[in-house]
Amino acid sequence: MKDLDNLLPLKPEGKGSKKIQNRGKSFGYQILGFGSGAGAVTAFATDFLVVAGGGAGGDYNHGAGAGAGGFRTSAGPSGGGASAECSITLNSGITYTVTVGPGGAAQTSGCLSSVAGSDITTISSAGGGRGAWSSSSTGQPGGSGGAINGSGTACQGYDGGTAGGSIPHNYPQGGGGGASEAGANGAGTTGGKGGDGVSSSISGCAVTYGGGGGGGTYKHQATTGTPGAGGAGGGGNGSYGQAQAGTANTGGGGGGGERCGTPTHAGGVGGSGIVFLRYPSGMEATIAPGTNTIGCAPGGNKVATFTVTGTLAVA
Repeated sequence: MKDLDNLLPLKPEGKGSKKIQNRGKSFGYQILGFGSGAGAVTAFATDFLVVAGGGAGGDYNHGAGAGAGGFRTSAGPSGGGASAECSITLNSGITYTVTVGPGGAAQTSGCLSSVAGSDITTISSAGGGRGAWSSSSTGQPGGSGGAINGSGTACQGYDGGTAGGSIPHNYPQGGGGGASEAGANGAGTTGGKGGDGVSSSISGCAVTYGGGGGGGTYKHQATTGTPGAGGAGGGGNGSYGQAQAGTANTGGGGGGGERCGTPTHAGGVGGSGIVFLRYPSGMEATIAPGTNTIGCAPGGNKVATFTVTGTLAVA
């Protein structure tokens, strides 16, 4: 997953750091100088969190919850129960493109988020899978899978749940998969809960990202079920009417909608993704567009926060 010729893993001082000529240290990160003079290149070990856009919940006919956007990070556990990945190395004189995937709309899956540059292997998270819109269809695969039975992506998220219930046309739908757990199955008259996301403190504050959407139900005769709640991490709730959307910049999956004599009871749209890059304060960088920001992080570091697609230029 990494180009080992170009990437240097994050190593705190005193834990196996290699002695390299012209090395400086900044707050526990390696800063490596290559060459000399005006053409020298400085490399900065950088932590990342890349969350893709969540999928949209199913609608029309007792819709299922959508999967959360894929969750990959070097600053803690990744999605799908995976360990933290290695950090990436950003080099002076390079401009990096950061893509923030939008959430899925109108029964579509979410879009990928990524960090790319001419000197690194691209870090990419898959968009969340959309939820199924009837008991006979299936959810789509993604970073986390949409219910029914949409599969998650290894090291990014979990599968969506299944439909349940014995009342004809009720079929409470499953919840969408989340970054830390699978979506729950629908049961009785209750839609399944969306899978929870993963908490990250890369920005300096603990925030949970990548929750799946809750499953909806079909209101049949006098039966009224309780829709599933979206998972922690921005997943939307399922609904008898208009389902909730996944929360913006969390990668949350949209909740599944319910149909009761009208097609207006649509599933919720997916929440957009987000990308963080945390680097030592000795690295000078500019960010674009202005919607994105650079701020201070614990340990004397800086953190670039991307809520929309943009660039990071390292001086």
